Amino acid sequence: MRGTATEVKARNIIRGKDIADYSVRNPRGEDLGNIEDVVIDTGEGCIAYAALSFGGFMGLGDKLFAIPWEALQYNATDDTFVLDVPKERLENAPGFDKDNWPTTAEREWLTGIYSHYGYTPYWERRMER
Repeated sequence: MRGTATEVKARNIIRGKDIADYSVRNPRGEDLGNIEDVVIDTGEGCIAYAALSFGGFMGLGDKLFAIPWEALQYNATDDTFVLDVPKERLENAPGFDKDNWPTTAEREWLTGIYSHYGYTPYWERRMER
């Protein structure tokens, strides 16, 4: 039966606009923030990163962190994403101001992001195939 709810659920798909405001926790259940948005690399046709809001108080003073999409695991039990990194690594991660988003998929910057979290950049994985 094509197109049934079971089939859609099995594919683990989610609309981009529905990702905003999802909570992100570490495996111990500690709150790490919320996903603000996902950023698409239109040239590569994939998600470059998820922008995670972490820190601050009531939305003031917080900055955003680019998180490799592969680093996030969806937890259907509590409808959150899990990021398996210590809070300290996140606190020391390169980030950007929520009012000044990067406007390009600058490879050098993204390589640093992926390296910080221990992931191979998506464009390098494509070349390995």
